[in-house]
Amino acid sequence: MRYGIHTIDDFTLDGKTVLYRADMNQPVNREEGRLESCSRIRACIPTIRELLDRNAKVVILIHQGSDIEYLNFFTTKPHRDVLEKLLERPVGFPEDVCGPAARDAVRQLQPGEVLLLDNVRFLAQEQTLFENALKLSFEEQASTLLVEKLAPLGDLYVCDAFAAAHRSQPSLCGFELVMPSAMGRLFEKEYCRLSELMESPKRPCTFILGGAKVSDAFGVMEEVLRKKTADRILTGGVTANLLLAAAGISIGEKSREYISTHGYERYYDVSRRLLGTYRDQISLPLDAAWAEDGKRAEGEVKAVPSGAGIFDIGRETAAEYSRMIQSSSTIFINGPMGVFEREEFSLGTRKVWEVLAGTGGETILGGGDSIAAAERFCGVEQFSYVSTGGGALIRFLSGEELPVIQALRYGAELFAGDYAYEDRA
Repeated sequence: MRYGIHTIDDFTLDGKTVLYRADMNQPVNREEGRLESCSRIRACIPTIRELLDRNAKVVILIHQGSDIEYLNFFTTKPHRDVLEKLLERPVGFPEDVCGPAARDAVRQLQPGEVLLLDNVRFLAQEQTLFENALKLSFEEQASTLLVEKLAPLGDLYVCDAFAAAHRSQPSLCGFELVMPSAMGRLFEKEYCRLSELMESPKRPCTFILGGAKVSDAFGVMEEVLRKKTADRILTGGVTANLLLAAAGISIGEKSREYISTHGYERYYDVSRRLLGTYRDQISLPLDAAWAEDGKRAEGEVKAVPSGAGIFDIGRETAAEYSRMIQSSSTIFINGPMGVFEREEFSLGTRKVWEVLAGTGGETILGGGDSIAAAERFCGVEQFSYVSTGGGALIRFLSGEELPVIQALRYGAELFAGDYAYEDRA
């Protein structure tokens, strides 16, 4: 047990049916019916292999896409194809979630065999709109269709979905109340490593917060500054634009339109409050890049044309941020410096990421865009630790106790002593 949660070391698995909840949510090419990335699937393979090597019957539950972000809402059949290649063994796929075909496939599973169920979010009670609208308690989630149909067929629930730990949905928070539960190796690695880093980061500790998900950035910023976890914050992307505007600097009409269109205007007041309290610890861009006649133009932030929009930090800012990174011992990174997907505005992110890859400090990288930038500019292997979590990582760093962690701890208390420990003697 670690941090009040059972690990798979605590259980005898031989011949047992394990309901394994992972996060293998990946970008999908719908026309070709294939995944655009397999990084999250690869991260789960060590846990699955260990369960199979210990002669368990493994039933994999995952989600793909969401009812809000419909583009990637898709069957998990492409995941089965990837799993078979990585595991080098057949993976059953009944094209069902918890109906008769799925339950029959689980019953027929033999020790050392693995089965993947279809997208759990094909069930209404697993959808994000359902979660946000009804906010079911853990007890109510334990009484939903998925849990009631599958829990009687399993001996142990293993959650490896740290990247979804900020979600309160039945497949994540319901099984713990009706059967013994544990965190998988990936979840254990992420949760314990991040907990240790947050408790005592090596100083100076720098947070890099950029990108377009400003709710995540501002939530983290306020918490880590208040708790003195961060010694300084380096800002980029829309996060920096909001702070610049709050500081009285013109960011251009297109930047203001983007902020207004996305409902981010409420962060102006947050920005002013943060700057009023923590201005010495928050670094804003000194110069910026914008589009001019279809090309990149650069200048001091106060020189941004009134009709333009800021798409990247400038060279002077990139150099200044690089110096700060090189003098840091711990760096948390979430969010690029600008619209790096466009080559003409990739300079800021490229230069900062290349410095991050070569620094001697501990670098913790999280978030899909941050990882994509690393894959493009320097390679994710250059970072000390890469988290599979985006929203979960941000909320964890913000000091929030994530719903799945709460459920796993609650389950450990409910089922204390009601299972067989693995004999490690």
